[in-house]
Amino acid sequence: MTGGDNITDNTDFVLLGFSDFPHIRPALFVVFLVIYILTLTWNLCLIVLIKMDPHLHIPMYFFISNLPFIDICYVSSTAPKMLYDFFQEKPTITFVGCAIQYFVFSTMGLSESCLMTVMAYDRYAAICNPLLYSSIMSPSLCGRMVLGSYMAGLSASLSQVCAMLQLHFCGPNVIHHFFCDMPQLLILSCTDTFFLQLLTIVLTMIFGIVNALVIMISYVYIVISIMKITSAKGRSKAFNTCASHLTAVSLFYTASIFVYLSSSTGSSSSFDRFASVFYTMVIPMVNPLVYSLRNKEIKETLKRLQKRRRYC
Repeated sequence: MTGGDNITDNTDFVLLGFSDFPHIRPALFVVFLVIYILTLTWNLCLIVLIKMDPHLHIPMYFFISNLPFIDICYVSSTAPKMLYDFFQEKPTITFVGCAIQYFVFSTMGLSESCLMTVMAYDRYAAICNPLLYSSIMSPSLCGRMVLGSYMAGLSASLSQVCAMLQLHFCGPNVIHHFFCDMPQLLILSCTDTFFLQLLTIVLTMIFGIVNALVIMISYVYIVISIMKITSAKGRSKAFNTCASHLTAVSLFYTASIFVYLSSSTGSSSSFDRFASVFYTMVIPMVNPLVYSLRNKEIKETLKRLQKRRRYC
């Protein structure tokens, strides 16, 4: 019971997940399990590959090595629970468990947004100020920028979760999703959610719009600098250093904006849930491939490792 309001809080939520697709649930479980295993494997391999090769111990790959770590934590905040719920007749999650899941999910997602902005600045420094790049992107600055990305995501998520813990849930307790996301929680609350909605909008503007603007401005300067390069080979090389990052940024922001705009009312259709799989599981799986297959240095590192294995 709360204070004098005579409201009884729900302590558990029912996660609908994909229970409304009984005929294809086994197939969905297998597909999602394979995606999760591949995501863990490929991201761990990219981290190990960068750590093993001294040629990749430069700022660009220091940032790239942090991205797989974020993606592993990001996908692990939702995928294990979702896979476990396939075997439950009535999958539930406690309010505390819901808050923890959202906290980890939100922290990693916001940190990734900041890290991609940092990586855009790194590419700007490398292409627009190549002679000063080493002095600009010093190891201490790189470390502070990565730490700042994590701290920004952590602080923003913590403020949301603290506000979330003040909510009360006394009515329907079914979440039409496979994980605890903010829009679904807001619509189930019995208390006023104005402050939390305002906080979410502000954080979305800071981490979404501001970060996206910084990335776009960085690439405007990058494109201008590339067009000033006289040789076609030089322009191609400069563009290739940005191609993988630009691809990852496009996937991340396009998927996030699409899903959150379509679910802004708090309802979650079947299409929304499958679309959420794309940005919570598929993109973290694809990111290491984007940075490997479109990156000359990483491909050369793989070739060197293959030669060493043959020699051994």
